[in-house]
Order: sequence, then structure tokens, then C-alpha cells
Amino acid sequence: MAIRTQHTYSKNEVTRWPVPNSWDVLALLLVITLIVLLAYGTTAMVGRYEVGQTLTISLSPWMLPYYALRSVLRMLLALMLSTLVTFVFGTWAAKSRSAERIIIPLVDILQSVPVLGFLSITVVGFIVLFKGSMLGPECAAIFAIFTAQVWNMILSFYQSVRNVPHDLKEASQMFHLSAWQSFWKIEVPYAMPSLLWNAMISMSGSWVFLVASEAISVAHQEILLPGIGSYISVAIAQANSHALWAVIVTMFI
Repeated sequence: MAIRTQHTYSKNEVTRWPVPNSWDVLALLLVITLIVLLAYGTTAMVGRYEVGQTLTISLSPWMLPYYALRSVLRMLLALMLSTLVTFVFGTWAAKSRSAERIIIPLVDILQSVPVLGFLSITVVGFIVLFKGSMLGPECAAIFAIFTAQVWNMILSFYQSVRNVPHDLKEASQMFHLSAWQSFWKIEVPYAMPSLLWNAMISMSGSWVFLVASEAISVAHQEILLPGIGSYISVAIAQANSHALWAVIVTMFI
């Protein structure tokens, strides 16, 4: 009768790391490139700026990748802020009847206000708050994009948290999950499909308001932030059809 022997592993075999393949190297290069691009775009957002300073926008197609980076970075920052506000106020409205009576009607009212209405109110405040810095106009543009994204996300998350199935709530109680654990392990995963769908709708809708948010008028002066929106604004003002076709191709890419 044959005796089966159990194979034992040496320490080196157990702790040996797998050899990365070409896809791992490509993914690493993409991540590093993304981090470098985000760092470069963020650094450009905190430069010096004084009211009255002229910011020129070049209609050269070679500048479009840089302008696209700046616009996408603003949209991502606005989306991060929208997600944070959604988690706070959507959950608060879903779990508090008194908060629900205030937050939901207020969101219904605010989502009917045009983006230009928010921009005209807040741009001066941001410029004064960050005097001498590009952060003033940048924050005003990000806030304008934020107001185009956040309202439907709040309503979606509120409805999802309100409609969490009873069996999931019972499972949360059986495992003695705290409110914080229940939020991240039960409510957020349940609401995620609807939240992601509305986030995609918000991101697509943000492209519509790029021209308004990046070409800001204040104190009888137009501030043109580097981005796709200001590029479109200048191309329309100069009736440059070639530049408009170039920006359309860039947005598709």
C-alpha cells in the first residue's frame, strides 16, 4: 500500500512574490502617469492671480490635452465633494423625519436654480477668500460644477437608504453592527448601483456647464480658466470652426 506524503513548503517558497507580467507593468505605468498628471494639474490650480490679470486661452489643438486635464480635474473634485455631501445629507434626511422635512424640499428648490445663479453669488466671495491666488476662481468653478451634480445624487441616495430591505436591517442587528458599520456594509452597498448611475448622469451633465463655470464674468471682467469650457467660449467668440471640431474630437476621446 502506497503511503501518501504531504508536501511541505520552504520559507522562501511561501514568501516568494509572483513575477509581474506585462499587464502588471502597464497598469503600474498607467497609475504613475495618472498620479503625475493629477499632481501637475493640481499644482497649476494654486498659482498666483490678481483681479484684472489677463488669462489668455490658446486655440492651438496641442493645448487641448492640457485643457482637458484641467477640466476633468475640476469635475472630479466636484464629484468628490458631491459624494461627501450626498452621504451626509442623504443619510440625515433618510433617518430623521425632522431633517427630511427641511432637506428634501430645499434640494427640490435648489436643483431648479440655474448654475449661473450660484456662480454669480459665490464667485466674489471665493476671490476675496483666496485673494491673490488662482484658488479663488478655481473654487468658484468647482462649486458651480458641484451644483450641477449634487442634487440628483442626494435624492437618489436618500431613496435608497429609505428603501433598504428589512432582511438586511435584521442581518445588521443580528451581527450587532454599529451605525457606522451598518452604513458602510449595508446601506452604501445597497445604494451604490443607483448612486453610480446618478453620478454618471451628473458627470455627463457637467460638460454642459463647463463654458459657464470656466468663463467667469466678475467686476466687468471675464476670467478665462484654462479648460475645455473656456476653449469653447473663445472658439465661439472668434468663430473658429476648426477649433470647435478639435474640441469635439477631444471630448469624444
